[in-house]
Amino acid sequence: MKISKLHSNRGWHNWSIYNIGDRFLEKYSKHLKGHLVDLGCGEAPLKGYFLQFVDKYTGVDWSNTFHNSAADVVSDLNVGINLDDKVADSIISLSVMEHLCEPQAFLNESYRILKQGGAMVLQVPWQWHVHEAPHDYFRYTPYGLKYMFEKAGFVDIEVEAQCGFFTTWIVKMNYFSARFIRGPKPLKWIIGAALLPFWTLGQVLAPYLDKLDRNWDAETQGYFVLARKK
Repeated sequence: MKISKLHSNRGWHNWSIYNIGDRFLEKYSKHLKGHLVDLGCGEAPLKGYFLQFVDKYTGVDWSNTFHNSAADVVSDLNVGINLDDKVADSIISLSVMEHLCEPQAFLNESYRILKQGGAMVLQVPWQWHVHEAPHDYFRYTPYGLKYMFEKAGFVDIEVEAQCGFFTTWIVKMNYFSARFIRGPKPLKWIIGAALLPFWTLGQVLAPYLDKLDRNWDAETQGYFVLARKK
């Protein structure tokens, strides 16, 4: 079963992005162990998946979240994390740091709560629309991410693009075209049915087209980061 199969935002117009995210989570899950802290957990949709690899899961989020929070610990990640020093064996944070107005403070605090040798896995968007406004502040290049992680004290930093130009822009066009699905329910079904072949074909072909681009990772939907505490 796909990790993101039950995610509330997954649909016919964007399934390729979620499939890509699933592959990265499968790749990085081997670095998750012991006590996992999920920073910006929201509804904690992946808690069950993570518990296959870790002994304990702690979700952290703030009280003003736009989601139905499943947080075990309430913290404003711009200010601090209400956990003790060196309490986490591993940390994960997915599509969160773009929503923080103090991202360096967030990484500094992540480093503080992480045990020595522990790993942090983070994902952030790059080419993506403004969302959850007004709390959408930044987009990050791989160079900016590496700089910020180094500044916080992390080592062995790896930054990896999620996809290429064609996947990014085809999915963006799919999101745009999905706006035309409106009106009475029967009309929505007709419009959706008309768009479905284009959505599907584009998402199937995009990964192959990405391979033709020498600079495929320069215009990506987002980046995954793996870093460790020395």
